Amino acid sequence: MSEKKTMNRNLVVVGAIMIQLCLGAIYAWSVFTKPLVDAGWTKTQTQGVFAAGLALFAIVMVIAGRLMPKIGPKKLAMSGGVVLGLGYLLAGLFGGTNFWSIFFFVGIIGGSGIGLAYVVPIAVGMRWFPDKKGLITGLAVAGFGFGATLWVKLAGTWGGLIENVGLSTTFTIYGIVFFLAVFIGALWMKFPPEGWKPEGWEPTETEKKSASGPQIKSGEMLKTPQYYLILLTFVFGASAGLMSIGLMKLFPMEALQAAGISKAAASGIAGTAMAVFFSLANGLGRIAWGAISDKLGRKNSIVIMMATQGIFVILFQWIAGTPALLYLGATLIGFNFGGNFALFPTITAETFGTKYIGQNYGWVFLAYGIGGIFGPIMGGKLGDMGNFSLAFIICGILCLAAAGIIMGVKPPKTQTA
Repeated sequence: MSEKKTMNRNLVVVGAIMIQLCLGAIYAWSVFTKPLVDAGWTKTQTQGVFAAGLALFAIVMVIAGRLMPKIGPKKLAMSGGVVLGLGYLLAGLFGGTNFWSIFFFVGIIGGSGIGLAYVVPIAVGMRWFPDKKGLITGLAVAGFGFGATLWVKLAGTWGGLIENVGLSTTFTIYGIVFFLAVFIGALWMKFPPEGWKPEGWEPTETEKKSASGPQIKSGEMLKTPQYYLILLTFVFGASAGLMSIGLMKLFPMEALQAAGISKAAASGIAGTAMAVFFSLANGLGRIAWGAISDKLGRKNSIVIMMATQGIFVILFQWIAGTPALLYLGATLIGFNFGGNFALFPTITAETFGTKYIGQNYGWVFLAYGIGGIFGPIMGGKLGDMGNFSLAFIICGILCLAAAGIIMGVKPPKTQTA
């Protein structure tokens, strides 16, 4: 029996979480925004770096999907770790507080590294766990959400890196850690042998139909209406969540101070809302929504998630000035936002087949890049205009619309071997 057949598939989960913890660094960007604003940056500039990272993440992920069959998942994940680590290392060594340097090193190079590695744990996990697609996808990307808590807190209240060693050294330390951790996690990123299945597991009739159903390549997928309905739904959900992430420190600080809370206390409360409540709920939501979708189905789960997210995002503007309600709002929005990353890979696999999920999900994930540009930049612009509330209303309405759009997705008739 070959090494691949005897490899403990749980090691795939360990490797996936290690990789995704590092890739989740992009969600920790909010911890750097306040020091950069104090250094003279505008709110729009802080969101510009965040948006660039999100856009490159999504664009490069399309390229990564095409590279995976050629170089394999392990080498692809390692490449992502090298590029991500290099981006932060260069930002630390040469960036200072210069906008264009950090924009290029953290936004462009760092975002590209995330895009190279991100799809690997999802594609590998689905192959090793055909019996628990939703749950394993949630676990595979949970580290991405939990990573924000780790990196925000190490830079802030837990480790005090920014205060004690400064922005540049913090970037340098993170770059080295990202490279090492992704490299180690990538060692377990291997596909199982063709035809492998878990011992004692037999697919249900529904799973057999799905496995023997359409296995659609990217070129054919891009011609189907289902692709655009899924893409648009994801764009609206991503815009709301990413706008909330980008403003989770800035907007609550203003709201809390307007409610009579001191600047120092408001900073700590807003930081906790993002680094603890939002980030932990983001990670838990990936696991929970994945497991829920194994029971309710992917489409029904997305409808519920988007409809409730629309309500939560709209309400957030009125509750952000009260600490307890701020924590609740951050938790609910983070929980639903995390669900996107468990539900959209699985609905892509079920709609277009698992055979080409690595390539196909890259195209679906472009929605994240579009949402990453629209949501944070809109939020930053409206923030500079003193109208954060309108940003939350717009994104909430888009989520409610997304709940209706996804209901139109039905199995495609096209089939490609």
